[in-house]
Amino acid sequence: MTTYPEFPRAACLLIGDELLSGRTQDRNAHHLAGVLNERGIPLIEVRVVPDETPAIVEAVRALSDKADIVFTSGGIGPTHDDITADAIAEAFGAPISDRDDAIAILQAFYDAKGEELTPARRRMARIPDGAELIHNAVSGAPGFILGNVHVMAGVPTIFAAMVEVVAETLPQCPAETAFTVTGVGHESTLAAGLLDLETALKGLKIGSYPGPTGTGGPLSIVCKSRNPATAEQAAIAVKALFATQGVQATIQEGQEK
Repeated sequence: MTTYPEFPRAACLLIGDELLSGRTQDRNAHHLAGVLNERGIPLIEVRVVPDETPAIVEAVRALSDKADIVFTSGGIGPTHDDITADAIAEAFGAPISDRDDAIAILQAFYDAKGEELTPARRRMARIPDGAELIHNAVSGAPGFILGNVHVMAGVPTIFAAMVEVVAETLPQCPAETAFTVTGVGHESTLAAGLLDLETALKGLKIGSYPGPTGTGGPLSIVCKSRNPATAEQAAIAVKALFATQGVQATIQEGQEK
């Protein structure tokens, strides 16, 4: 059973040339961030790398050192450019081969569909030695966990299904309390005051989010902390900062999406 620190941090590695070329717009990191947020686990970094082994190996090693939990997305399918499993094995110095347990899962999946387990499909059974399989209820081919890295498919529906499985094994950490202060104004008029607040109140994080035009429309300031009193105190202070600009701001508990 994996042991996590009191406040674990997560990172995400998106793998695929299609993401870097603009052909495909990522949905997986956004989905993962929401799931982790519900469990009180911050997503501290998201990287995107091409389908190139050295890039994957370097990123996996770096993120594995930086975060307590790492998720990868993409590159574990049946085609020649699906090289993630081999790259993960290289990153950890682990042997890799067709795993009997993974083959059995794939065989049962395709037998149920009346289809053949072709050599291409069999490639999805290449799993590093010592890795734990992640159930895939959508397309059969399992993901896997090696060290603190959770390796999952890039297709959004499959990725989401795998995240649902993995999330049940993650700790439920104390959630951050958020208050959103909204008023009409410019970020520049509040910048100094926001910095002073974040410096003065331990454990406080402040995010400033201008309206869609960026020309003085509704401005939302989000105050977050694991200490509810700190978040609320900051929100009241931000409302006062708006007032110094002649703006009547509102405070809403929670974080606007």
